[in-house]
Amino acid sequence: MDGTQAGPEHNRGEQIEAAERGAARQRLLAQAEADRIPAEETTRAVPERRWRREQ
Repeated sequence: MDGTQAGPEHNRGEQIEAAERGAARQRLLAQAEADRIPAEETTRAVPERRWRREQ
């Protein structure tokens, strides 16, 4: 035996970890969506006239 056997406990642990990763991913996506600023609400950067005059 080479120690790579997956017993029921090992498989269950992997399933729990996968579920936790999935839940964490969903929380991150929900937070990112809550923090997102719609493109319509952003403004376009326009150089100031003072900056253009100094050149």
